[in-house]
Amino acid sequence: MAVPKRKSSRSKQKIRAASHRWHAPKLNSCSNCGSAVPSHIVCPSCGTYKGRKVIEVAEIA
Repeated sequence: MAVPKRKSSRSKQKIRAASHRWHAPKLNSCSNCGSAVPSHIVCPSCGTYKGRKVIEVAEIA
């Protein structure tokens, strides 16, 4: 098993840990209605995916 030759400094540890920080999800706009939707997800407001109707969305009165 690999063993480090020297102790990692605090700055090296923090630099390495910084790459695991939280990022806000990237949102695309729906091509049909224009609402913000994550990629590869059916639009919850109109029910379309890649330009075609996939699910029926019940409209709230």
